[in-house]
Amino acid sequence: MRSGGACCARNNMSSPQPATNYTCPMHKTVRQPNPGPCPVCGMALVPEGTRFAMVRHMLSSPMHIAVMGAIMVALMAAVMMMG
Repeated sequence: MRSGGACCARNNMSSPQPATNYTCPMHKTVRQPNPGPCPVCGMALVPEGTRFAMVRHMLSSPMHIAVMGAIMVALMAAVMMMG
């Protein structure tokens, strides 16, 4: 009977890891294969696909910006009415 752990460990070692690109949270056009500072602003580059990808997507869409603005105004109005 084979041990499942040894088989899986051997398969993980033989499969190549996908290449990770690093991008600036503020400048979505900056992409580099290695981590380091952004050449435009100096911020640390983060791996693509992290939580910043969703924020970057939301900030790049005018509709998302309008909806987030409307939600903020509604929340501020609700807080002002309560207090």
